Amino acid sequence: MRSLAMRFNGILRGREADPLPAWTCDAIETDLTPIVRFARTLNRDFDAVKNAIEMPWSNGQAEGQINRLKTLKRAMYGRAGPELLRARMLPFRHTD
Repeated sequence: MRSLAMRFNGILRGREADPLPAWTCDAIETDLTPIVRFARTLNRDFDAVKNAIEMPWSNGQAEGQINRLKTLKRAMYGRAGPELLRARMLPFRHTD
């Protein structure tokens, strides 16, 4: 398992997806159920995984903002109306 994990880490850090098909084949041939399941999941959407490894872009900023909004909504659920929610979401809003 350690060898497969280290190889996968090397693929991610090297930002090169060419060794990924060989890694998934090797992972599926093991008897380690979690690794086999992970490799099969990667194979289902190989193009997206390849792009995530090789492309420099990330949607981390957008996901962070979505997480922030959902956390606020969960915290406010059932406690207040839309005015308080608006005030919490836009704390630095300027009024003219």
